[in-house]
Amino acid sequence: MHVERGEAIAKFWLDPVRLQRSKGFARSEVHKIQKLVEENEELLLRRWNEFFKD
Repeated sequence: MHVERGEAIAKFWLDPVRLQRSKGFARSEVHKIQKLVEENEELLLRRWNEFFKD
């Protein structure tokens, strides 16, 4: 999944959750984003699968 804010971008794999790359976010922001992704992993995977099955 991709997270963007202005010129900043982070890409995370969802299963298992891990940072693939990040540019423009502070390290502390990346940690907060990763925590949110981990806390919502099940929902994000379900929505991802729903979106790409159609």
